[in-house]
Amino acid sequence: MTRKFRSQAWFGGESKDSFIHRSWMKNGGLPDEAFDGRPVIGICNTFSELTPCNAHFRELVEHVKRGVIEAGGVPFEFPVFSCGESNLRPTAMLFRNLASMDVEEAIRGNPIDAVVLMAGCDKTTPSLLMGAASCDLPTIVLSGGPMLNGNYRGRDIGSGTDVWRFSEDVRAGIMSRADFIAAEDAMSRSPGHCMTMGTASTMASMVEALGMALPGNAAWPAVDARRQRLAHAVGRRAVGIAHEDLRPSHILTRAAFANAIRVNAAIGGSTNAVIHLLAIAGRVGVDLGLDDWDAFGRGVPTIVDLMPSGRFLMEDFCYAGGLPAVMKALGDLLDGSAPTITGRTVAENVAPAENFDPEVIRPLDAPLIAEGGIAVLRGNLAPDGAVIKPSAASPELMRHRGRAVVFTSIEDYKARIDSPELAIDETSVMVLQNCGPKGYPGMAEVGNMALPQRLLAKGVRDLVRISDARMSGTAFGTVVLHVAPEAATGGPLALVRDGDMIELDVPARRLHLDVPEATLAARRAAWQAPAPTMSGGYVSLYVDHVLQADRGADLDFLVGCRGHAVPRESH
Repeated sequence: MTRKFRSQAWFGGESKDSFIHRSWMKNGGLPDEAFDGRPVIGICNTFSELTPCNAHFRELVEHVKRGVIEAGGVPFEFPVFSCGESNLRPTAMLFRNLASMDVEEAIRGNPIDAVVLMAGCDKTTPSLLMGAASCDLPTIVLSGGPMLNGNYRGRDIGSGTDVWRFSEDVRAGIMSRADFIAAEDAMSRSPGHCMTMGTASTMASMVEALGMALPGNAAWPAVDARRQRLAHAVGRRAVGIAHEDLRPSHILTRAAFANAIRVNAAIGGSTNAVIHLLAIAGRVGVDLGLDDWDAFGRGVPTIVDLMPSGRFLMEDFCYAGGLPAVMKALGDLLDGSAPTITGRTVAENVAPAENFDPEVIRPLDAPLIAEGGIAVLRGNLAPDGAVIKPSAASPELMRHRGRAVVFTSIEDYKARIDSPELAIDETSVMVLQNCGPKGYPGMAEVGNMALPQRLLAKGVRDLVRISDARMSGTAFGTVVLHVAPEAATGGPLALVRDGDMIELDVPARRLHLDVPEATLAARRAAWQAPAPTMSGGYVSLYVDHVLQADRGADLDFLVGCRGHAVPRESH
């Protein structure tokens, strides 16, 4: 063995404590040589039947274990909180930080020398990486892979993206309710996460771009045998990083985050990546701010033609060459010298990549969107920032002035959106308040508010929409999100009233509420915080300590790396 591993503090020697640790572990049939100093690899598994994106992890983990054993390590699988996007209420984002606490303490408190993070569904990737970064033990990420393309009546349909389209078509009277239900059976037709460039696919791409996953991690479908082969390779590599002591802090540098932000622009990635990468950077101690998203992403074209920004789906992206082909195409826009979990640089990893379909992965000089990325807006309506994804928005609305139609909560929106008395037209700006980190609580994906039925029937398919909420990475539209500070804390968004004029100027990065300051001051003096919709237990802990969106919505006491030292024995 080349080095003494951390797990030997549990399993090494002849003391009473080492007797206890080894003896209990032997009740599973482990031989003596399992404790002879070889690395212990923890496999952090977010399997849950309530998280359908990750429900195939029972089988996938066996391939990881084979790789670990083959490379001379000892694998131990352990479960952690699984943030399932599709079922968890009031929103999975409320529990991302809780899951990260589970991961951090499970890694630190157990005899683990390196860890494999098995992630898939939207929040499982950031929560696992946040927790692992706060421990800073050798770590590698394995994503579960996307579903196969949906297929409805002979054409591909995408999870999330086509749901929003179909729902609006039903409300507009274009699609029958029966056809809507028939499409439901055709959309999710294999294990895996969303096959659009939603948050799950985006975050799988982000960990690959950051250098924390093996090349090809983002795109192989969940049911492709090459996903299983990748899992096997991850198990082998986990043993390697244990021997090399290759930790997240060695890889998650500012250059790595800059690379990831530029890759996000190129793939048309989810706005949710903003909040997650800010939180991950906070855990590892990298100085990364909201404005860095604008600075690093500016000038990077969107070259991946994928829903919701484009036409294709993740299966097509995979066969076209996947993320390595995108990163190779970006060339000098990326820092090719950045280290990765493979032990090689970014440039070395992507050198063999090829683009097999220039329709799916376009050349830099013929992009889907010339100016991709996430635009960060500021102004008196969002002094601490807000974000918009231009590649998924309507070009004609990038500069817009309109009268506000205000909803004070998601319940208020649902109750009034189709009311004939609602004063709204195609020039209006929809404003949703009190859906941020504290206000919802948890900052739910409700920012892409569906349009009123009567406008949909007229053929209107987009309005400017502004909120302190998030939206699904699979969604689209001219949607301004993550307004900070949020309304529930008394931010300027809370002061907007029906009829106020709002100016959006994305090229100038400006979001302005055209109301006299004296009027705003009077409204501010009369403002009262909304009553909480939930309280007690973890929710109260969250609301008391959650940071605003521009700081990643982490809990204030979780920011930073606490390391993996445990000063006391358990017996």
